[in-house]
Amino acid sequence: MGSKLRIAGIFEESIVDGPGIRFVIYTQGCTHNCPNCHNPETHDPLKGELVDIKKLFAQIKENPLLKGVTFSGGEPFLQADVLYELGLLIKDIGLDLWVFTGFLYEDLLNLNIDARNLLSITDVLVDGPFIEAEKDLSLKFRGSKNQRILKLSFYNNELQVESYP
Repeated sequence: MGSKLRIAGIFEESIVDGPGIRFVIYTQGCTHNCPNCHNPETHDPLKGELVDIKKLFAQIKENPLLKGVTFSGGEPFLQADVLYELGLLIKDIGLDLWVFTGFLYEDLLNLNIDARNLLSITDVLVDGPFIEAEKDLSLKFRGSKNQRILKLSFYNNELQVESYP
């Protein structure tokens, strides 16, 4: 058996969690407790289902129409070590990786090595907590104006960050 990930669920074909057709993994467990969170059922870290990442990866590989995979939540960075392992497999087959987080990018850099590892393979990071007062239904791929969409890449062994178009 391989590494296990605690998930709230999956969505095999989404078009709202990043560009193109995406496989979305909703992680279980979140400590942000944003008022009016879109996924409050994902907060309790003891709920959900424990799944082998090889099983998830097999499901991902079955769909030739996928452009990428999105890790959402809950809070993906609470399981960054296991998501990094899964992310490496995803990147090896040429899919892009989006990660939604309630943390700010700058805080993730100081969180731990697992967070930095996951960032190193993330193509696009949507960061920041959901803030009800800044909710805007017209925003693409995010729920509130404070959240940023950041394109991440490595250049000369350094992580580069730019705003996503």
